[in-house]
Amino acid sequence: MTSQAIEGACAFAWRNYLLLHSSVSEDDNRRSALFRYVTNLRDTGENDFNLLQIAAVAYLKKMDELHDDRCARLAADQALAERLESRKRKTRHLALGLPRSKQPW
Repeated sequence: MTSQAIEGACAFAWRNYLLLHSSVSEDDNRRSALFRYVTNLRDTGENDFNLLQIAAVAYLKKMDELHDDRCARLAADQALAERLESRKRKTRHLALGLPRSKQPW
């Protein structure tokens, strides 16, 4: 499952990236950088396929904005952390049985 999750998340992000950037070739350096980034995330213990996809898309977006791999990694990590925090809040509210009107989403 590990390599499938990495490859699936990268394939999803890369396909969407190519749809938005028709001038980018299939074997662009950003693709290998994306794979390294997602592999590193997986190696740090992130197993959730959906979160890996979110991180992959965020990474490519930040690479375009910042033109720097290290900064893109940090920005994508921040986006992932925000998503995890949002998920925790949602889970906490559901566990507490708060009515929908009190839920922050």
